[in-house]
Amino acid sequence: MSSSESNSSRKPASKGKGKFGDNKSKRRESPSGGSSKKSFGGRSAAGKGGDRPYRKPGQRPTGPKKSAPKQSKDPSLIRLNRYIANSGVCSRREADTYIAAGNVTVNGTVISEMGYKVKPTDEVRFDGRLLNREKKEYVLLNKPKNFITTTSDEKGRRTVMELVTNASKARLLPVGRLDRNTTGLLLFTNDGDLTKKLTHPKHEVRKIYHVELNKNLTAADLRKIQEGLTLEDGPIEVDDVSYVQNAPKREVGIQIHSGKNRIVRRIFEHLGYDVVKLDRVVFAGLTKKDLPRGHWRNLTEQELINLKNIK
Repeated sequence: MSSSESNSSRKPASKGKGKFGDNKSKRRESPSGGSSKKSFGGRSAAGKGGDRPYRKPGQRPTGPKKSAPKQSKDPSLIRLNRYIANSGVCSRREADTYIAAGNVTVNGTVISEMGYKVKPTDEVRFDGRLLNREKKEYVLLNKPKNFITTTSDEKGRRTVMELVTNASKARLLPVGRLDRNTTGLLLFTNDGDLTKKLTHPKHEVRKIYHVELNKNLTAADLRKIQEGLTLEDGPIEVDDVSYVQNAPKREVGIQIHSGKNRIVRRIFEHLGYDVVKLDRVVFAGLTKKDLPRGHWRNLTEQELINLKNIK
C-alpha cells in the first residue's frame, strides 16, 4: 500500500476529542449567561479574592519572598556560635557545623539557623548539656604570704582575690586552697568542670611543695614519710619525698596528690617538726617559671590542653 493510500484510509479524529478523551464542552455557561473556566480546588485561576494560583509540584512560588523576622538589636545578645565557643566546647567554625547538624537547642528548641542570637536568660544546650555563655578563663598566681584563699573575709583580712582583680572581668574562683602563710601556685578559673577535675581525689593531681623545717629532718623520719603515716583522720601516703639538693637537711621536697586540709604541715607536725616555710612549686604540671611572687599570668594554650587531658 502506498503512502498516499495509507494516509487517505485513516479516519479523521472525532470532532471535539482531545488528548485525554471527551472534551465536548470546553466551557460551561455561567448563571449570568457568560462562560467560566474550570478552576482547580475551587480556587480561581486568576488568584483573585485572596486565592492562590495553582502551582505544579516542585514549582517555586513567583510572588515576593518573605523576609526572616529580624532579631532585636539588644547589646546583650550574642551569636549562638560565639556562645558555644565561649563555653569551651569548640571553635566558632566547628560550632556552626554542630548547629547545622541540629546538636544545639535554645530553650528546648533545636536551632539550625546561622547567625541566630541568644539572650543571657536563654537556656542553651549542646547534646543535652547545659552551657554557660561566659568565656572560660584561666589565671595562674604565685601567691605571697598573708593572703587567705577565699573570696571574702568577715574579719577584714586580705584575700587572694585582691591579687587577681585586674586579671579578668569574669568571676574567677580559686581551684583548691593554700593556707594564709603558704606561698606558691594557685590557679583561678570560671571553668567549673576543670575545677572539679583538679580537686577530685580520683584524678590524683600532682602537687610538689618545697618545705623548710625548724630543724633537720632525720633519715629515720624521712623513711617514715616514704612508707606512709597514719594521722588523726586516717592513713596518708606521699608520692615522693627527699632532701632538697645542695641545701640543709631541714629543706625537703615532697610530692603529694591528697587534697586533705593542711596535709603537708600535719605530716611534719605529726613527727615533731614545725614548718617554717611552705611553697607550692608545681601544681598539675604548672610551674613557677618566670612568675614572680605576687604576680599572675594567663595559661598558655598548651598548658590548658595538658590540664584538660588529665585522666
